[in-house]
Amino acid sequence: MPEITQEELDRIEAGRLFFAKAWDFVLSAPSVETLPPIGPTEIAFAGRSNVGKSSLINALTGRTGLARTSNTPGRTQQLNFFTADNGLLIVDMPGYGYAEAPKNLVAAWNKLIKAYLRGRVTLRRVYVLIDARHGLKKNDKETLDLLDETAVSYQIVLTKADKLNPGVIDKVMAETIAAIARRPAAHPVVIATSSETGAGMDLLRAEIAALAV
Repeated sequence: MPEITQEELDRIEAGRLFFAKAWDFVLSAPSVETLPPIGPTEIAFAGRSNVGKSSLINALTGRTGLARTSNTPGRTQQLNFFTADNGLLIVDMPGYGYAEAPKNLVAAWNKLIKAYLRGRVTLRRVYVLIDARHGLKKNDKETLDLLDETAVSYQIVLTKADKLNPGVIDKVMAETIAAIARRPAAHPVVIATSSETGAGMDLLRAEIAALAV
């Protein structure tokens, strides 16, 4: 394993301090009209239903109940905003790929997401969460297509990495990096995380904190 440089250690420490502040819920936006005014830098989390978005946000911020978690797919139906008054808004986006949701509800989610991605000038990056056990699925690729189309920078974050042994997670990482290599809006670094063990959270905090500077 390569030695971690002092620069990387400094980035990780900056990320730790950035997320050590008290994070709070701001509002839920069910439509474009209810979005908060343009202001601080925003980063958003997207992913399939039950990929672990809410759990990851809670692990990042150290707030167990900040984002509501559920075993029921499709629980997040709005854009949920969180902040620590540190120059950044975190946005929890509705999960996609839940086949049993009513078609009109899915259509409303998609309309809201597309409008948000196309019109939010303060949105610096979308973190697309992929279950490490399953890799990129068809609707994940459709989301990446939309992000490429709207020229919104995005980064892949593998979740539930603790469910795989090191050799397998390395293989999934390599396959994911290869899959996004030619995508114009994709950030080339893929981060493997676990909300259960905290693995990878320091790297993800460092990435996010650097965007808010």
